[in-house]
Amino acid sequence: MGDEFGGTKPEQDFVLKTIENRDVHFIRCWFADVLGNMKSFAVVPGELENAFAGGMGFDGSSIRGFSAIQDSDILAFPDPGTFQVLPWRPESNAVARMFCDIQKPDGRPFEADSRHIMKRAIRRAADAGFTANIGCEIEFFYFKDAEGAEPLDAGTSFDLTSLDYASDLRRDTVLTLEKMGIPVEYSHHECGPSQHEIDLRYSDALSMADSVMTYKLVVKEIAIKHGVYASFMPKPIEGVPGNGMHVHLSLFDGEGRNAFFDETDGSGYNLSATAKHFVAGILAHAKELCLVTNQYVNSYKRLCGGMNAPSTIAWARHNRSTMVRIPGYRPNSADACRVELRNPDPACNPYLAFSAMLAAGLDGIERELPLCEPMEGHDFFKMSPAEAEALGVDVLPRTLGEALEAFADSALMREVLGDHVHEYLADAKRADWDGYQRTVTPWELERNLAVL
Repeated sequence: MGDEFGGTKPEQDFVLKTIENRDVHFIRCWFADVLGNMKSFAVVPGELENAFAGGMGFDGSSIRGFSAIQDSDILAFPDPGTFQVLPWRPESNAVARMFCDIQKPDGRPFEADSRHIMKRAIRRAADAGFTANIGCEIEFFYFKDAEGAEPLDAGTSFDLTSLDYASDLRRDTVLTLEKMGIPVEYSHHECGPSQHEIDLRYSDALSMADSVMTYKLVVKEIAIKHGVYASFMPKPIEGVPGNGMHVHLSLFDGEGRNAFFDETDGSGYNLSATAKHFVAGILAHAKELCLVTNQYVNSYKRLCGGMNAPSTIAWARHNRSTMVRIPGYRPNSADACRVELRNPDPACNPYLAFSAMLAAGLDGIERELPLCEPMEGHDFFKMSPAEAEALGVDVLPRTLGEALEAFADSALMREVLGDHVHEYLADAKRADWDGYQRTVTPWELERNLAVL
């Protein structure tokens, strides 16, 4: 076993040999800031052994949410288990990447490192006897450029016609992901014009978070290569569905059995008591989670739009308008039993989002929270919040401001993210919301200027 930062020596040796055999001349060291934006610096092969042993120092105060100027020296340790050659770069003088773990000079983990927060959440699950597996369905739009939301086609779900001439882009994206060791289950045209979805096959939680970060970069790189622009903005076009990131999550026990599956479940859902408590925890903390899973003002244009995005804190199997769904494609398969969270969007920081989901579910398990009745047969997409509440169903925050209030007061979110990240996110999102509130929009001018 290697340590938390350096990996194992055989892994490091494999990386060094691959660099020599594949003519790699630059190694990109990747990490995420608190909001989930990819950051990177490059090292040359000759410096890599030193990087494995002692880390690469850099100025943390230059990264939003990391360090104050008076406490800015931090170290990046490349994780050799994440080494991949970048397929979109030339084969000669090749470029590779590794994700990094961030550490303080005294050897302590850096409190703003998203991967460290994710590892801490995984350890909490392990202490409870579980390993978390996650799969993601991630949606995005192709636009002609970054200056506006002009789509490439007028297609809709699963189109395979001349409307879907972005299929070549999807194909190249899928092939690139697979070359980087990221298996893909499905890819298809989504509901909106020029909207697409690529689904990543499930893996352990940390690998999936790394894969989501890689996925978003690959989609954008392949789009640029084809002369177009890819966007993960939650709601870029009014009147059509926005971009979601449906997260499929399951817990396995120490013997490799799916802890969510129980074929003797009297309710007919094949859910174990563990699964029911987990879902109850997600629902109990749903409002607190929202700032992490849906972190932008624009995120709530998708959630309140009534178009394929859930706004109700409820669960079901067949009802896709609830926040949590139990997929029923193979209801009697132990391996396929999982929980699907439908409200997250791909603009989130996946490390923090997965950590928050795990913490909420584990809290439900630890406190043995009872699960409410499923809400089958109701189309919440067509209901107002008042109509949903009349059925006894609470709703997710309708604005970033509401989500901020729930997050700021959440002891669980402070515990899972740590004081530093919790306070930074609250401050950063308060500034976003205050700025949005002060902005006079074209909508207001169009409706009010000539009549008031």
